[in-house]
Amino acid sequence: MVTAFKTYARDNGGRVSLLFLLFLLALYEFITAGFPAFAVVCLIPVLVLLVLAAFHFRMFTFWTLIVINYFVQWKNFPSTGLPMSLYNEMLEIILIALAIIDVKEAKFERLGNIMLFTLMIWCGFCTLQVLNDTCNIGLDIGAWYTGARLMAFQIMYAFIVYTLYITNPKILIQYLFVWGGLALFASFWVWKQKNFGFTDLENAWIQGRGRSTHIIQGGSLIRYFSIYSDAANFGIGIASTAVAFIIFAITSKINKYRIFFGITGLATAWAMFPSGTRTAMACMMAGFMAYIFLSKSFKIAIPFTIAFVFFVFILAFTKIGDGNQSIHRMRTAFDKNDASAGARSINQETMKKYLKDAPWGIGIAQGYGSVPANNKYTLMSTIPADSEYVYIWIRTGVIGITLFLILTAIMLIGACWIVMFRLQSPSLRGIGAGFCCAFVALQLGGYGNQVLMQFPNCLTFYGGLTIVYILPYIENEWIEYEKRQLAIQEEKKRLKLEKKRASRV
Repeated sequence: MVTAFKTYARDNGGRVSLLFLLFLLALYEFITAGFPAFAVVCLIPVLVLLVLAAFHFRMFTFWTLIVINYFVQWKNFPSTGLPMSLYNEMLEIILIALAIIDVKEAKFERLGNIMLFTLMIWCGFCTLQVLNDTCNIGLDIGAWYTGARLMAFQIMYAFIVYTLYITNPKILIQYLFVWGGLALFASFWVWKQKNFGFTDLENAWIQGRGRSTHIIQGGSLIRYFSIYSDAANFGIGIASTAVAFIIFAITSKINKYRIFFGITGLATAWAMFPSGTRTAMACMMAGFMAYIFLSKSFKIAIPFTIAFVFFVFILAFTKIGDGNQSIHRMRTAFDKNDASAGARSINQETMKKYLKDAPWGIGIAQGYGSVPANNKYTLMSTIPADSEYVYIWIRTGVIGITLFLILTAIMLIGACWIVMFRLQSPSLRGIGAGFCCAFVALQLGGYGNQVLMQFPNCLTFYGGLTIVYILPYIENEWIEYEKRQLAIQEEKKRLKLEKKRASRV
């Protein structure tokens, strides 16, 4: 038997020896640690196979990331006990590792831009936050890393992955269609929730944790959340998506793309209303206002401005559609005496008093309720942040929020500069403008709600801004690609016309 094993091992290299050692390790773990450890060891070959498959099918891994990012907070997503952010992080690290392994094919030179510079500064600042012990309760590296990867590192991962994997016009168009398809599903699902009710898991959440914020006005109004974590995240995310796709539809020259983008834009614009998120409406308006500036065209700016003013006038100065509860709730965004806005102002005034003595914040490592009850900053760890900016302000202080706003402005201005002055193709400028305006919409949402770093928003919109920095590299290919598509479109149009003429004879 030993001789046979040696012969087999010699003929098949070290693979059989490695598998035999894994088998012995699995038996040892089963005897000493029980079935869970045994199962983990048994899964090692499967994980190796998955990594090898990812290497051969890298774009499939990329599309898997995009899809999982959209569904990871869906209440019906299968629960595995893993942190939700871990799915994205594992796939992103695998994709970056695969690009490094295949370094000859990777476009690493495209990483060198203003956005990388700003993200390096922000990630560096959040790394230094590991030393922040304002609360005098000691350093917790594990808790710090959890907070830092959600607040900073996930943006860097998104930037690197999008830069390395969206490399040509074909992949860009595929990405827009995948994103649009996911957004359409989210719009369909909110329609399904509104007309056919929630699933058991969704109903359990809204009757429990989400009841106080999602069943309002004495139970007469339900705020729907589709496949997102909550209604605010959904409303702002889907409104920002609507901004992007409406701009894509307006600027696209290819009919089939224009139709798909237009349908997606209108569907997502409608889906904003069932969320009952008042900030979402302001986000959409801010995104379109940004496009008036980026378009550099009176033909676009004038009708957009007229439509914008008309829309605001109807909501702010009339009662049109007030019988619809969702529209009525959106209209309260113009109410200066709104109780919700007043409560936020009171909370923020309280925060200012505490944070005067904490210019670096209470620390990224401090989660909800992690500060002891007898500590000066206990209230700061439990008070509702209500917005992403306020959350960053509490954790990193006035220094952190100031730095974040400056760096965000720099990366946005850099992207807008590319759209306005570096791109020559009108349709490619439209794609760049759509991403920039969607990013503006989301950032305004971050002022009113805690949505910037939520799934799927962070990867989708910071990744979208990353694409703008890629566009100059693929513009020549895009022009040729668009010419071919337009030629096919014209040929189909000619054949259709000839067929129509022939039928008349």
